[in-house]
Amino acid sequence: MLRFKILASVVPLLAIAVFARAEIGSVSHPCIALGDTTVELTSLFWTAGMHVAFTDDPARATVRVQITDDADAADFTVVDDGLGSEPDSCQANPSTRLISIAAQPVDGGPVVYLSSEGPADYRIYVRSTTFSQREAAALIVGARGGHGRFQAASL
Repeated sequence: MLRFKILASVVPLLAIAVFARAEIGSVSHPCIALGDTTVELTSLFWTAGMHVAFTDDPARATVRVQITDDADAADFTVVDDGLGSEPDSCQANPSTRLISIAAQPVDGGPVVYLSSEGPADYRIYVRSTTFSQREAAALIVGARGGHGRFQAASL
C-alpha cells in the first residue's frame, strides 16, 4: 500500500516536469537575439523574468508602442517570411531572458499601450507569419526593460 501511495504522488510530479521541460526547451515561441542575449516569450508565467501587460488606456501605460506601416520609420522591424531568416539566432543560452504577456500588470512591470498613432517610445513594423503585433511589442519592451534603445536584433 505504501508503494502505491509513493507512486501515486510521484507520477503527477514527473508529468509536470516533462511538460515544463518540453515547454522551456522549445524554440517555437517568438524570440529575438540581441548580441549575446536572447529574448524569448514564454507561456510559463513563473519562469519569466519580466511580465509585460497591455492596456487600452493610454493614461495607464508606462510604455507606448506605435504600429507603423513604414518599415523605414520603425525602431524595430519584424519580417520573418522572407528568404533571409536566421534559424540559429534564437538558441537558448545562459543569458536568455524570458518574457511573458500578463493579463494584468505584475510587480511594477511595463504596461504597454499599443496603437497606430503616436507619440510613442518605440515604433514597430510587423509583417510576420509567426509574430503577432502584441508579441513583437512585448519582445521589444522586454528586451530593453521598458526603456532605452538597441542597435540591432535578429529573429
